[in-house]
Amino acid sequence: MEIQLQNKAIVELLYKALLGEVGKMDMVSKLVASDLEWWFHGPPHCQHMMRLLTGEKPHNNGFRFEPRSVTAIGDCVIAEGWEGRAYWVHVWKLKNGLITQFREYFNTWLVVRDLRPPAWEDEKQDNNTLWQSQPRDLYRRSLPGLVLAI
Repeated sequence: MEIQLQNKAIVELLYKALLGEVGKMDMVSKLVASDLEWWFHGPPHCQHMMRLLTGEKPHNNGFRFEPRSVTAIGDCVIAEGWEGRAYWVHVWKLKNGLITQFREYFNTWLVVRDLRPPAWEDEKQDNNTLWQSQPRDLYRRSLPGLVLAI
């Protein structure tokens, strides 16, 4: 549990740095592995985070990532938020206090499930959902859905 809290704090610090609140991009380079594995699902013009992380787009110009929720699950940290009409979910994977993997979902309903077989005492429970999207305006529009297995 302590590792989950530490991982969550690291990801929250990353967002603060991206918003220019602490240390700016020097801090980002200390938190993210140089060989970050990145995966994106959404419209190509919405690859805002990768543009920020690569320096293609300045952190103070354009899209702002301000998470509405941040949740730690195992070695993953899930953040979600809204910017205008765009709904986004980020899944960060950490190893030894360093962000090593990043999955970005734009305008996509995400469900995170544990696919391990249940322990014998949990066999009667078939709900393996660990987390799911909570977009604020889902009732007004339809979003494609994905299941992330961890």
